[in-house]
Amino acid sequence: MNLTEEPEIVTWPETHYVFVEKVGPFMVTAPAAWQAAHTYLPALTEHNRITGYMSLYKMGPNTYRAGFAIGAPPEELPPGLEYQKFAGGKYSRFTLTGPYSNLPQASRRVFEVVSEKQIELRADFCIENYLTDPRVTPEDQLLTEILVPTV
Repeated sequence: MNLTEEPEIVTWPETHYVFVEKVGPFMVTAPAAWQAAHTYLPALTEHNRITGYMSLYKMGPNTYRAGFAIGAPPEELPPGLEYQKFAGGKYSRFTLTGPYSNLPQASRRVFEVVSEKQIELRADFCIENYLTDPRVTPEDQLLTEILVPTV
């Protein structure tokens, strides 16, 4: 697994975010949330400009949001999608190079590194920011940022 293990401190900007939320075990809810989110893309893009693909998640209870950063507050949001003006903030960023199937293992390793380095976290959503498009990027070259909310 190709994961950076030295976190970089970054400030995530305020983001207009539309999403599908599922609660439960991530191995079940993440694929289901993305499958549902993708069905809304045609209607969403009729009136909104997508600037990125990202998921937000937190534990206790396991809440997973699959969605899209958009350039402004949504216009004519399709029923089934929710909107949030995500505040952003300070994050420790790790980068995974490789297939999305490595994300569960990478996320576990990120939290091990956070514990080992005694990085203090704040109560907020973690972010998976998908930097490359899997439709045109070879699987072994996909780039995903894993960001954990830092004090």
